[in-house]
Amino acid sequence: MSAWVLPDHIADVLPSEARHIEELRRELLDTARGYGYELVMPPLLEHLESLLSGTGEALDLQTFKLVDQLSGRMMGLRADTTPQVARIDAHLLNRQGVTRLCYCGPVLHTRPDRPHATREPLQFGAEIYGHAGLEADLEALLLALDCLKAARTGDVIVDMADARIVRSLLAGVPLDGAALGRVHAALAAKDASELASLARTFPAAVREGLLALTRLYGDTAVLAEAERVLPPSSGLTEALASLRWLSQQLGSTQVLFDLADLRGYAYYSGVRFAIYTGGASDALVRGGRYDEVGAVFGRNRPAVGFSLDLRELVGVVQPRPLRAAIRAPWSEAADLRAAIAALRGRGETVVCVLPGHESEVDEFHCDRELAQAAGQWVVKAI
Repeated sequence: MSAWVLPDHIADVLPSEARHIEELRRELLDTARGYGYELVMPPLLEHLESLLSGTGEALDLQTFKLVDQLSGRMMGLRADTTPQVARIDAHLLNRQGVTRLCYCGPVLHTRPDRPHATREPLQFGAEIYGHAGLEADLEALLLALDCLKAARTGDVIVDMADARIVRSLLAGVPLDGAALGRVHAALAAKDASELASLARTFPAAVREGLLALTRLYGDTAVLAEAERVLPPSSGLTEALASLRWLSQQLGSTQVLFDLADLRGYAYYSGVRFAIYTGGASDALVRGGRYDEVGAVFGRNRPAVGFSLDLRELVGVVQPRPLRAAIRAPWSEAADLRAAIAALRGRGETVVCVLPGHESEVDEFHCDRELAQAAGQWVVKAI
């Protein structure tokens, strides 16, 4: 095999895409900063037990594992950044009030999560800790929408669900982790026949409620239908009220509901959301409430947030215009070098033409040149 062939679902990022990704990264971080979110940079790898604490089997299977040559302990390359940010909130910051944190960095997956997906997403995310009310859920949603607006994705659809609905239905039903995982998978796939088989020994009300969930997707009428057909409980009532209130706060944004949607990480504890836009094969953004994520670090704080893959995002938005640049000759002359330095100091891009070679530049539009006129170096339009 050729030494330059990369592993499956791993790819280099070439200049055009890299420029676009970097511009998006800066815009999204600036958008989060506008909401008061502070940037953190967790390490790419850490001890496995810390990296996987409380995240469930799905993230374990997605995590590359290796042995630390210094300590002999197992380490992992992060497959998701949220557990690391929860550790930072719990142990390193340990603040009493609300904490808003954002991040942007690569994560690694052992397998692509869908066909043609990369195993090295560039994950951007924002999380708010310390507030249990729906105001924090709404802020996370609004920030996610503003991030997509900054990326110029066009019209979006917000799809909402709530982990408490399934949890309230299954309360009192003895299920081990494997059995619960199979029920969740059948619900996510809306596989009514598989679900009926798995729930054949469940109480009739629970079985019928689970089967009803596979049909409960659509607009706000879904919430009223859920109140009618699902077994009543305080958890169900609270979940449906939360979904209704949040959807009302989003104004003209199109909102749909899929009450059987359990995709994503196992640590979600309340409202979950996914945001879709045209041109994307799957949700661009996934997020929600995960109040239990910090418990394993000794500090069980309310938490809500979202994440997205910048490498996926760049594939569904329009390319940005090239940066304007100035072409300049190469010379040892001090006055030319001073003129070039002054232009760069003012934020201009100046591309010097090296002796004997015309510059091959695809990512800059040289619409001006630095030329000598009356003994002075001046910028002229090309």
